[in-house]
Amino acid sequence: MATATIRDVAAQARVSIKTVSRVINNVKTVQPETRERVLRVIRKLDYHPNPSARGMGGKRSYLIGVLYDNSCAYYATGVLAGVLETCRAARYQVVLHPCDYQSPGLVDDVMRNVRQSRADGVIVTPPLSDIGVILAALKEHSVPFVRIAPAEHENDLHSVYTNDRDSSARMTEQLALLGHRRIGFIIGNPDHAAVADRYSGYRDGLKASGLALDKKLIVQGYNSFASGVEAGRKLLNLPADRRPTAIFASNDEMAAGVLSVAHGMGLAVPEDLSVAGFDDAPLASQVWPALTTIKQPVPAMSAHAAELLLKMLRGEPDERSGQIMESSLTFRQSTGPAPDRPMSERVRSTRAARIREGETS
Repeated sequence: MATATIRDVAAQARVSIKTVSRVINNVKTVQPETRERVLRVIRKLDYHPNPSARGMGGKRSYLIGVLYDNSCAYYATGVLAGVLETCRAARYQVVLHPCDYQSPGLVDDVMRNVRQSRADGVIVTPPLSDIGVILAALKEHSVPFVRIAPAEHENDLHSVYTNDRDSSARMTEQLALLGHRRIGFIIGNPDHAAVADRYSGYRDGLKASGLALDKKLIVQGYNSFASGVEAGRKLLNLPADRRPTAIFASNDEMAAGVLSVAHGMGLAVPEDLSVAGFDDAPLASQVWPALTTIKQPVPAMSAHAAELLLKMLRGEPDERSGQIMESSLTFRQSTGPAPDRPMSERVRSTRAARIREGETS
């Protein structure tokens, strides 16, 4: 049996092809009785529209672009999972636009890709979501966009973000609750502005736990495994009485680098050193021991970003002033009580930390 076409639907419903396309696109100007007649024929013929047929009802391409930095492949995978689900339900297709955020021709590359794909709108991921010249170019060319995880998001109707600062404070407090008094921190890549909130959260957590900020326990990283190795060496080569008993890294790749250094130095994790990360990337459960981390809801954030963008394209702006998706602490084998605590206190502190975060096993 031949596949039904839009022409077949138009012929049986006794309407124009353009009217069929308007019904498919849910254009409000179509009369209710005409809409119902076309929908009955669509169901009868089991017709499935393609993007080009849908575009006949107007200037839309029914394509959503996703701008991402090509050095963050795992992050892009999480974003794509959320965007695809939402766009598929709305009968939109997704076009990926990999970018090099450090390229001198970044803006020209982005705008050329958007023009060539004819995307109706784009979702902008970090660190691109904080690059002002990209946002300015999109606005200048009237390209609708929604940002994921920008650093500045107060009263911004066009961004979705997570509670980096609050969740980082809670992770630091949990490490303190386990008895750690020297908690090291690896700052994330300064080009990724949102990760600055994680450092602020670390400082908040220290203050809430009654611990002083020791700048010798803070090292700059760049979100990569290699930078985590370098930072881990700096922290773990401090004299034993000043060396951290726990290290909290701004992302999982750097935390994995710390694990590698600890293994090479003969330090047992978590008996001698606790290590925590951020993101809950696939890597976090693949390393040994598996990483305690903060699960960033990237697919959920991306799905919501796609919903916001689709509302914009339909002329239905979201009226809320903040689009926040909560992150959650995930405890695995890389963290435990501080090594200098008596065994009875170590057992109690482990149990207390887990209960505090809702984990009883």
